Formats: sequence, C-alpha cells, structure tokens
Amino acid sequence: MIIAEVGEEDLADLLPLMAAYCEFYGAAPGADSLLALSRTLLDDPEHEGMQLIARRRENGDALGFATLYWTWSTLRAGRIAVMNDLYVTPEARGTGVGGELIQACRLRCRERGMSRLEWRTAPDNVRAQRLYDSVDAQRSEWIDYGLEP
Repeated sequence: MIIAEVGEEDLADLLPLMAAYCEFYGAAPGADSLLALSRTLLDDPEHEGMQLIARRRENGDALGFATLYWTWSTLRAGRIAVMNDLYVTPEARGTGVGGELIQACRLRCRERGMSRLEWRTAPDNVRAQRLYDSVDAQRSEWIDYGLEP
C-alpha cells in the first residue's frame, strides 16, 4: 500500500471518495465544492492543510483518504492538526488502510511541529471508534456544538 500527499493528478480518484464520505454522513455539498476544497489545500498546504490518499500500489486503485487542517489551540498555546475526514472504501475496511492513514497523518503533524492531532466521529460510527481505540487515541470528554453563521 502507498500513502501519498494528494496532487492535482490524484483529484479524479479522490473526489469520488470524498463524495462517498459525505454520503455516509448524509451530506451532499456537490462535486464543484469538493473540488474547490481540495484545490484550496493544494494551493496552500503550509497554511491550510493537506489531503492524503491511500492506494493499493503506486498509481493503483484508491482505497481511502484523510484530510488534515492546520489550526491553533489556545489550551496548548500551539498549532494543532484536525483530521476532519478519514474514509476507507467498504472493500478495503479491516485491511489496515485506516490505521496507515492515521500514522501518515501523525508523521505529517510531527514534520510540521504540530502539538496534537485531533478528530471526531459520529457516536454511532462504532467501526471507526474501534479503529481509533486500536491506535491508542484518547477519547475526548468534550461536547461539540455548532451554529450556522
């Protein structure tokens, strides 16, 4: 398996994975919006974030992706990364792709001096929670809120 930072040449394989991820969570932002998001990350990976893609082999079938966004934490007084997306195709689930994507995210965070890698999942996404528990991630006690602007 190969995990690489997404480049322009990966977008045709990445976008269907992003759409499937959105569908899993009941969202449909549209292909143009997903493409714009990916291009924003490609244009400024040092400030905005990055995406990683997992493939069976170099230039092989796309198996999954992860998206990292860089931000700040006042409580840590430093930069952190948020892994906002982690998706593995149904056929590749349980084969180690998710764990490898998390490890690749950790490496990118260390390379950039991030003090922490954080993410969230839905309370009913038990399969993902098993993966996260298996990589010794600490479950948060925080409760998320949100508002439409």
